[in-house]
Amino acid sequence: MTELDRQRLARRAAILKSLAHPSRLLIIEMLEKSPRCVGELTEAIGADITTVSKHLSVMKRAGLVRDEKHGTYSEYSLVCNCVSHLVDCIEEGMDARSGKSATCTAKPRRQTTGKVAQ
Repeated sequence: MTELDRQRLARRAAILKSLAHPSRLLIIEMLEKSPRCVGELTEAIGADITTVSKHLSVMKRAGLVRDEKHGTYSEYSLVCNCVSHLVDCIEEGMDARSGKSATCTAKPRRQTTGKVAQ
């Protein structure tokens, strides 16, 4: 494995780790519909603002969300709207393996270099 492969795979692992919490997945689903402020996300999740801010910080470091300042508050949005699609595809594949009639409809991205497809 080359150093570029290690870096690419470490970045992918960081992205997947940043999704590994039910509250973060809910945040992703909400942000797919529209940008939100921390207050809206806090209310939907039912956690305190500090906890939600930490979740957003983890996802921001992984490159999944960005924030835009609007006076005294920040509005968060997704960098890419395909995250739920990825999870849906994995679930569909799991359902297909377990004998349910589901087929993943996502097309894999082909890579010829060590770069992550964006």
